[in-house]
Amino acid sequence: MPKLLHLACSPRADSESAAGARIFLDHFRKVRPDWDIDLMDLWRDHLPEFSGAILDAKYARLKGQAFTEAERDGFAAAERIALRLALADRVLISTPMWNFGILYKLKHWLDVIIQPGLTFRFDPSQGYLPLLKDRPTLVILASGSDFVTGMNRGRIDMATPYLREALRFIGISSVRFVPIGPTTGPADPIRIARENANRRLAELAVNF
Repeated sequence: MPKLLHLACSPRADSESAAGARIFLDHFRKVRPDWDIDLMDLWRDHLPEFSGAILDAKYARLKGQAFTEAERDGFAAAERIALRLALADRVLISTPMWNFGILYKLKHWLDVIIQPGLTFRFDPSQGYLPLLKDRPTLVILASGSDFVTGMNRGRIDMATPYLREALRFIGISSVRFVPIGPTTGPADPIRIARENANRRLAELAVNF
């Protein structure tokens, strides 16, 4: 059964990014009712702390050393999380922007899965090489600023370039972004931004 992995990153069920994801998934399910939706809620699903055995495992792998039993268990925890991504035919990431960038839970997820021998490898003659196959990926990014029209109130979007590069590093280059913003301020701009984003999400879901 084909699978879509949905990374739900907002701690608020009624957030703009969560609402956008519901619009997208409602339309996606209509055209692909046989697909499995694997929901990973980064505020509910356990992410191992990147310290101790799992950190030691990373450096053991970088040095070409064999794992200890504790390191093997630590690396296995990262493998289980990365496997959910590796097995997905499509990926949906719905996230708010916090302080110009991604929220720490999403960064935590990336830090866990971006491991040598798991999602990338290093070749002395070629440099860093991705280990995952490319797959269509959609990022819904909600922000208090308007990065569509340029009325961003002096804020900088560091989330989009960071996510694009982090995903490219492990092999996922077919990434599209749907910004939703502004999400704060006068009611009319918020409503227009939401309607425009929801319209685009509904359209993208049909051929995703």
